[in-house]
Amino acid sequence: MQRITSRDNPRLREAARLIASSRDRRKLGRCVLEGEHIVSVYYQRYGAPETLIVAESAVAKPQVRALMDAVPPTRTLIVAEAAWTNLGQLPAAVDALAVVPAPKAEFRQAADFCLLLEDVQDPGNVGSILRSAAAAGVAQVFLSPHCAFAWSPKVLRAAQGAHFHLEIYEDIDVAAWARDYRSGVVAAVPVGGESLFVAKLMQPVAIAIGNEGSGLSAALLEVTTRRVTIPMPGGFESLNAAAAAAIVLFESVRQSAAQSRRPSLQHR
Repeated sequence: MQRITSRDNPRLREAARLIASSRDRRKLGRCVLEGEHIVSVYYQRYGAPETLIVAESAVAKPQVRALMDAVPPTRTLIVAEAAWTNLGQLPAAVDALAVVPAPKAEFRQAADFCLLLEDVQDPGNVGSILRSAAAAGVAQVFLSPHCAFAWSPKVLRAAQGAHFHLEIYEDIDVAAWARDYRSGVVAAVPVGGESLFVAKLMQPVAIAIGNEGSGLSAALLEVTTRRVTIPMPGGFESLNAAAAAAIVLFESVRQSAAQSRRPSLQHR
């Protein structure tokens, strides 16, 4: 493995450029994973990253050491403190990074539990939604072209490794996708829908979440099976897109679990 003291090292400069530039990340189809936890999750799913970058001060940490032992030495950089600061604005606790190709799922057919995101532009919200989706057992997530880039550092940070438990598809015409989905597509709307706790959300189902300001487009709403609204008896619409998505997803989980426990007619 190579010890880096100069901020001009080509692989270090490449990582800094990917951290700083959304355009480069999208153009090159590559991203930077921040922190040994997310790098470890990636390694377990896909194997060694292209480049593992470790702060010299962190080489004695057990989880960082385990990563260094797993990744080929030729792919590992140990970076002196002066050069580490050249990587840009990183959270204080981050002392390990990995440069990886942004995984691209190969679509074959729609799953029984899907999530559609339309124009959700805040990276923190997208990451939190992906984290909830993975926890709820969602199989596939489809993002419209104006969503935040799923593999940006802020989205990855908020998702905490959820990306590697999901099939993620970007730049999708979600209205056209919903039109072709073989099962129900449920739109979450702030007002005017059926109460979430009355509407049927059993799987197979796809759930659509829209932009906090403008909501879902008319084109997508036109092809949804039903619209649901989360009751807010407090009289204050205070849920952001991430919180709303989590509530709707786990109501679907609850209903599907209850349905599976219900005895069939033939066994009555």
